[in-house]
Amino acid sequence: MASPLERKTAIVTGGARGIGRGCALKLAEDGCAVALVDLLAPEMARTKAEIEALGVPCLTFEADVADHGRARDLCGAVMAEWGRIDILVNNAGRAQPKGILELTEAEWDATLNLNLKSCFNYVQACAPAMLAAGQGRIVSMSSLNARSGGVTAAVSRFAYAAAKAGILGMTRALAKELGPTILVNAVCPGLIKTEIAKNPVIAAREPELIKGIAQARVGTPRDVAEVVAFLALSDPCFMTGQAITVDGFQWNM
Repeated sequence: MASPLERKTAIVTGGARGIGRGCALKLAEDGCAVALVDLLAPEMARTKAEIEALGVPCLTFEADVADHGRARDLCGAVMAEWGRIDILVNNAGRAQPKGILELTEAEWDATLNLNLKSCFNYVQACAPAMLAAGQGRIVSMSSLNARSGGVTAAVSRFAYAAAKAGILGMTRALAKELGPTILVNAVCPGLIKTEIAKNPVIAAREPELIKGIAQARVGTPRDVAEVVAFLALSDPCFMTGQAITVDGFQWNM
């Protein structure tokens, strides 16, 4: 069995549940050691147990991803433990359903900090190790909302859409700045059945919502994780600066 120093290693922010958990499990199934970053300690412990049951190592860090210094320290801890950081999945994020007339300045700042600044924090913290190693992959979770401004099924409005659109610009710019050593891509999920999407309001609308999806179903974390794993692990990979939509073709935008 490969030791952590011989395995590819991945950091997944927001890895305790939902899409982050799906990505962490898929990378673990593909043999990666995985470090999880989240504030949801009980859920993170469950995901850690599932990863370790696959026979691969897992580290957990209870941390606010908007904390710049904590990101630097955490990446240093991963390097000290495993000696490498091959993959960063910037997944942490949270919905923001308030409109422009209701949202406070503090809520705007919090939305941008969690959904966008966190990506800056972890890219800046992880990139030096990747550049020194001569290779690395960064995959950041944007959203269909970044392109549409919010679809019929959206649980978030303008602030979330703005943050997720920022990820697309960051992805293109970093692909140029960090290439050819580091490949930087984004994923734009549509309606995905996570813990948020299971709330009673959305669940009651599911039959209506899937009428506007070509595949006639909502997505799952695994649907997104398969694409993330492709971007993180495929070799060779001649893709960088791209944003891949994973929405089953949601045409009612």
